[in-house]
Amino acid sequence: MAADGFGELSRRGVLAGAAAMTGGTALAQNAAAPRPKGPVVWLDMDQKELDDAYDQAVYAPNREIVIKRCARNSALVRERIGVPNRFRYGPTEIEAADVFPAKTQNAPVMVFVHGGAWRVGRAADYHYMAEMFVNSGAHLVVLDFNNVGEVGGSLMAMADQIRRGVAWTVKNAKSFGGDPDRVYVSGHSSGGHWAGVLLTTDWQKFDLSQDCIKGGVCGSGMYDLKPVRMSARSNYVKFTDETERELSSQRHIDRLAAPVAIVYGTMETPEFQRQNRDFAAAVKAAGKTATVSVMEGYNHFEVMESFGNPYSLFGRAALEIMKLRPA
Repeated sequence: MAADGFGELSRRGVLAGAAAMTGGTALAQNAAAPRPKGPVVWLDMDQKELDDAYDQAVYAPNREIVIKRCARNSALVRERIGVPNRFRYGPTEIEAADVFPAKTQNAPVMVFVHGGAWRVGRAADYHYMAEMFVNSGAHLVVLDFNNVGEVGGSLMAMADQIRRGVAWTVKNAKSFGGDPDRVYVSGHSSGGHWAGVLLTTDWQKFDLSQDCIKGGVCGSGMYDLKPVRMSARSNYVKFTDETERELSSQRHIDRLAAPVAIVYGTMETPEFQRQNRDFAAAVKAAGKTATVSVMEGYNHFEVMESFGNPYSLFGRAALEIMKLRPA
């Protein structure tokens, strides 16, 4: 089925399902009503379809419920295993890393970069996954950084912070009991985008070897910013040619020096599914290592929540790339 047909049918199906759950007759009628198609702007999508394809709320009516669950579970994890140590990696207050220590010295380190469409979220909202890593024998580092609205719409400013956060982790891993030769990265959504960027960064500019990251897990990310730039996200991101070029990891696979695991759900938007399929195919075509895990029946936020579960495809991908097993 053409991409625009898939997107419109999926969107209407999600809306109709939400209407049925809430008794929203008017919403169900709107979901079923055909919409005149506008001029095609990307693949087979018109502008409305493209905007919807980069707006998770359109395809995930339970978004707020899942986000609240993750925040509550983060609080519960802090009650069970303690609050993380917080270290500064940069000069401003937000440039800090929450470190949940492993129970053994010289343990591998997973760095997690949160999502939120580049515009929302803080590290504390993502502590729910810490227990899985700590119990499995790894340190978890959750980065804090400015959201795009706090840096004048610049993704390049965000990239600088996140890269410096990872560079600090590699250079200082021994200080918190980590193994600097076993540092991995992960992220979901816009954090999945950043994980791809980190895996294809020129680390020599940070006085590190190109293989300083030993593997990465990209959950539901974006790897070519051209269609994203054409979407409604350009209303709050100041895209430039440099931003699109430098922060599209699919264009820099020559820099990829580590295996990558790619995870996404079948209930995500058509563009997010395509982005992940295409990135995996490009990595494999370049003769490099990529695995793909497709989570049947999971929407974008359900994939995110599953990262704290060692038996989910997302959690399992992270542990496997670190050569760890569930506790």
